This record gives sequence, C-alpha cells and structure tokens, in this order.
Amino acid sequence: MLLEAARPSAMITGLREQGLRGPWLRLLRVLIDLAGPGLQLLHHSEQAWSSATFHGARHTFNLLCEGIDGVAAGERLIAALPDHEFTLPGRLVADAQIVSVDHGLLPSPSLTMTVALLVLDDD
Repeated sequence: MLLEAARPSAMITGLREQGLRGPWLRLLRVLIDLAGPGLQLLHHSEQAWSSATFHGARHTFNLLCEGIDGVAAGERLIAALPDHEFTLPGRLVADAQIVSVDHGLLPSPSLTMTVALLVLDDD
C-alpha cells in the first residue's frame, strides 16, 4: 500500500472509498498534518492491546518520505511527535514513538520510519 500525502484529504478519502475505516485514519491524518506534504504510507497494522484496567490497540505506521522536501517533512514529524497532544473523540493516545528511522541518499534522499501509537479506548 503506497499512498502519498501530496493531497492529504484525497489520500484519506481514497482509503475510505476502499472501505477502510477506524481510528487509524484519524491517526494517519494527524501524522500527515504534523509532517506536511510528502509523507507516503507504506503499511499500517493494528494489534489489540489490553492491561488490567485499559484496552485499546497499538497502531504501527511504516512511512516513506522521498526527496529533499519529503525528508524535511519526515524530520518535522520526528521533531513534533513526542510533544504532540492528540485529540481523538473517545480515545486517548497513551504513547507515541518513532520506533525506527532509516535515511538513504541514493538514488535520491529518502527517509523511512516506523511510528507506533498506543491508543486506549476512553470508556
């Protein structure tokens, strides 16, 4: 799944038209807003998570940023994510981490990253 955020609302709309739903689309929108244009979604996975008192899901996004502007967008996301306060109705983002980052130079500058978000249901 390679989807580019050159037009973020078009990308989200396209995913919804494919029948994809869930809070992960809102999370993706926030990541796009933090980074800016140039962010590409390579893969998303979701795994149920629970503890004795909370339940929710861990969302993992594999993202690609290509070109000088794309790498700058990825760096913006890396800088902004630790302090960002997510606002998702009925949910709480308990943990947001950049799990891995890989920079490439050839054939053009690129940045690939994995972002993990622990989202708890607020009930």
